[in-house]
Amino acid sequence: MLKKTLAALAIGSALLSVQAMAADYKIDKEGQHAFVDWKISHLGYSFIHGTFKDFDGTFSWDSAKPEASKISVDVKTASLWSNHAERDKHIASKDFLDVGKFADAKFVSTAVKSTGEKTADVTGDLTLHGVTKPVTFKATFNGEGKDPWGGERAGFNAKTTLNLNDFGIKGPGPTSQTADLDISLEGVKVK
Repeated sequence: MLKKTLAALAIGSALLSVQAMAADYKIDKEGQHAFVDWKISHLGYSFIHGTFKDFDGTFSWDSAKPEASKISVDVKTASLWSNHAERDKHIASKDFLDVGKFADAKFVSTAVKSTGEKTADVTGDLTLHGVTKPVTFKATFNGEGKDPWGGERAGFNAKTTLNLNDFGIKGPGPTSQTADLDISLEGVKVK
């Protein structure tokens, strides 16, 4: 009986130590070590590239158990920038993002599925233009460790292609019905 009790305690202790390895991170937007970039076709001849300058979020990460990871990102849609003020105003208008009515876009993960040593499919609910749809990002784990300022960091890249019509947004032309998102996140471990 004593052996069974000791074995149960050892297993319970091991499970607690594994669970304790998961860490919470805040996306490092202050240090500009995170980006939410987008790309859309322009008439089928080239691509317009842009970014959202204002966003925030958190993630939970355990390299030993990536499937338990969680992420939440909130983007201020009015912060879009494409290096052309008039175009930015048009994208922000009711014709497309309607940032006056839909000031936030939000992604909250619902599942993480490992696809390789440092890759995973991250599925979650994306709310954009007042519509919430499931979206899957192809994610790559870049690394983790200590930084020069006494903190700990972890970083990822993730990509997906959105069908704009799914979110009630009509692209500006037949070649512009999808937009690529390329997200780079570096988080600082919350102490």
